[in-house]
Amino acid sequence: PQMFGRALRNVSALSLRVSARMAEGGGPAVGLAKAGPAMMEVDGSMLEGGGQILRVSIALSAVLQKTLHIHSIRAKRSKTGLRPQHLAGVELVSRMCGGTLSGGEVGSGEVWHNPGVCSSDTFAADPGTAGSVALLLQAAVPVACLSPTTTAVTLSLRGGTNAEMAPQMDYITRVFAPIAAQMGVHLEIDIEKRGYFPKGGGVVSARVTPVENTLTPITLVDRGELLRITGRSFVAGPLPRRVAEETALAAEQTLREVLGDEIPIGIEVVSEDKKVAPLGAGSGLILECLTSTGCILGGSSLGKRGLPAKIVGRSAATELLDAIRAGGCVDEYLMDQLIVFMGLAKGTSRVRAGPVSLHTKTAIALLQEHSDAKFTVTPIEGGGNMVECNGIGLSRGAAAPSSK
Repeated sequence: PQMFGRALRNVSALSLRVSARMAEGGGPAVGLAKAGPAMMEVDGSMLEGGGQILRVSIALSAVLQKTLHIHSIRAKRSKTGLRPQHLAGVELVSRMCGGTLSGGEVGSGEVWHNPGVCSSDTFAADPGTAGSVALLLQAAVPVACLSPTTTAVTLSLRGGTNAEMAPQMDYITRVFAPIAAQMGVHLEIDIEKRGYFPKGGGVVSARVTPVENTLTPITLVDRGELLRITGRSFVAGPLPRRVAEETALAAEQTLREVLGDEIPIGIEVVSEDKKVAPLGAGSGLILECLTSTGCILGGSSLGKRGLPAKIVGRSAATELLDAIRAGGCVDEYLMDQLIVFMGLAKGTSRVRAGPVSLHTKTAIALLQEHSDAKFTVTPIEGGGNMVECNGIGLSRGAAAPSSK
């Protein structure tokens, strides 16, 4: 099985560097725990080297009840350190678990977080930009799922609902949420307002019901037959409806060229109401393919100024076709979003995936370094990989016993 030994050795080496910093007088702010058994030392430049490391780390800090120290935040990005959307996510999770945060400011390359007790309440986050609402959810949902309370956690989130370099909110509702529900993740989402780059202004209300006890392991090993492809092609603001129509048509033509006429394809064309999309202009397409065994594969693309609608449609269709050709039961974006839930679930999860992305490798490395979750990634003859995990079985509201 393919393992990530080099990445884990790099992460483990952090304890030596942080110990040296503390010996020189560095370390956490007053009131935060110093290095010890319940401590997460994370190098933000490892593997993916971006915001995903921060989101996964802060979520693990909250649910595992471990003090977090992360440095070199987003070291592999052109603008390093915390950006407003990353800071909003960290602050959101810290509030959800009654934690204490140090170093939480825009531009900071280092953060300390000491978790408290998670509670059931309404929590708000607003980066003040078009930063992705979906990525705020990525950090917050695992924490809400394992809240010790029996009542739902409500998240009131603002920002971009359809943002570049992040899942569109439509992907979350149409692909992620139905699959995550198989693990006991009860997520209800209401997209009250749409927000696009650069103005943002999106408003999303999410309601997360904590699991009864533990997350359920997931088994997705047989993709079955392709049943149908559906989608949503949208325009907002001053953009004419024909842009969405041309996008949808180009996507369908691209899919038909490869898949033929046997698989039904239905793409909804939407002109967003001004009350739903009051700020700026936006366009894009989300596609999903449902299979006979309940798998859902996704593909998406966003419009840009000067980019022909045909290119947007073809791009989303090509992304979906790439996922279909890879032979997995999930696309690469869903795979990396499931890793945290697999690691925390009780029992063994098995998911057939295509190529394993750097985001997936990063999430696996963090789970294995900071919990007792055990992952293996085994190449499958003919292509793809089987991702297996023996999860830690974290009970709702309980800190995990760990040898790490």
